[in-house]
Amino acid sequence: MWKRAAIYGLLLAAGTLGLQWLDYQRLARAHTGDVYVFLIAVAFLALGVFVGARVIGARRPPAEFDGNPKAQASLGISPREIDVLREIAAGYSNKEIARRLNVSPNTVKTHAARLFEKLGATRRVDVVNKARELGILP
Repeated sequence: MWKRAAIYGLLLAAGTLGLQWLDYQRLARAHTGDVYVFLIAVAFLALGVFVGARVIGARRPPAEFDGNPKAQASLGISPREIDVLREIAAGYSNKEIARRLNVSPNTVKTHAARLFEKLGATRRVDVVNKARELGILP
């Protein structure tokens, strides 16, 4: 009995496959232009992905940033002031910087005032721009 069910199942599968193949043939003949446009689009997609991967993948990793130690030494900027400067450049307020560096807000204000003086700036934006010009910040 199971042989008979298997044979019927194979016949039904073959019949379904034949009908699907005929339907595909009719579809391919009716929409030949659409099939060609689809194949060309897929080819351009593959080409774009390949070229994009080559262009983006060809970039070398940036060189290690050293923070221009000569400029830091000539201006007399301490490592803790550099930490405060990085936090200022990240856009944090004095209270947030104090929390992040585990110091008091008054200490942050003192370091910021010394940075303003050493870099000749009056605003936070000016300090960050001047530090970037000197190569102290990336």
